[in-house]
Amino acid sequence: MRTRVAGALLAVLALTVTTGCASDDGGSAQREPAGRSTTAADRVEPLADTPVPQLPVTVRSSDGRKVTVRDAERIVPLSGSLSEIVFTLGLGDRVVARDITATFAQAEKLPVVTRNHDVSAESVLSLKPDLVLAETTTGPDEAMDQIRDAGVPVLVVDPAKGLEDVGPRIGTVARALGVPAAGEKLTKRSEDRIAAVRKDIPKKTDKPRVAFLYLRGTASVYLIGGKDSGATSLLEAAGAVDGGAESGLEKDFTTITTEALAKAAPDAILVMSKGLESVGGIDGLVKIPGVAQTPAGMERRVVSIEDGVLLNYGPRTDEVLKSLVDQLYGDAK
Repeated sequence: MRTRVAGALLAVLALTVTTGCASDDGGSAQREPAGRSTTAADRVEPLADTPVPQLPVTVRSSDGRKVTVRDAERIVPLSGSLSEIVFTLGLGDRVVARDITATFAQAEKLPVVTRNHDVSAESVLSLKPDLVLAETTTGPDEAMDQIRDAGVPVLVVDPAKGLEDVGPRIGTVARALGVPAAGEKLTKRSEDRIAAVRKDIPKKTDKPRVAFLYLRGTASVYLIGGKDSGATSLLEAAGAVDGGAESGLEKDFTTITTEALAKAAPDAILVMSKGLESVGGIDGLVKIPGVAQTPAGMERRVVSIEDGVLLNYGPRTDEVLKSLVDQLYGDAK
């Protein structure tokens, strides 16, 4: 999700994400093989009152263009995070397609218009959208230009990097859809829920060091997150320290080495649930060179969160944070 390197990671992720609904395995027990769920079913929670878009509106896209939205009857969000925002605003019945990372239940029957995260302009245009929502990493550029050349408004939204992006991203999408009041309501709900989770973090414990590992065993991809991985903000909100970033890893992701893990010295390891599955669960994880020698490896202390929501920084971030807090501090709460 960070620049081109993150885009490459998403392409690897596409090899293992199913085109249907993700399984309900948002969290797994610490110090034991994955299996127990600690989050609710993979569904979004729309606002109680369905808003009515007031259009047309003209908004500024993050690529510098001014975009005029005249209709919002047929929306194509080209990322799971953007899909989540549209559905949670209460406008999911207007979404006509999805990106492969939109894995929540309400979106599962929508046609997929990306191939390994490359947008298929032909697939998008065949659905006759009146608005396409994209991120700065969405591509290829040729496909996006083809969509624009067909006269379809394309709003590009800045990527999510941390908790501070939750409100702005919701607001940007809501304004483009002509429902700014609903955006303000959803922002407040999201921020209030995040604040409530943070109040429940144990205050008298040492801050655990957590390393975020990106794993795709089927593709032999084993990476450790640095300061631009996107996980730092979430870990800090949970009262933890990002071991990879704190150890001096400047890039978003670096190939796992015994030395890198030793410097990160994690008390716990954060992984995406499908990544953990891809290496054979915790038993397979500790066989990766260097993992078993870390405090986390020795204690088999692993935090597993569903791929499709972990780094979205959207309306369900409170659920992600709660799962992370519950798994990190379960015995201390």
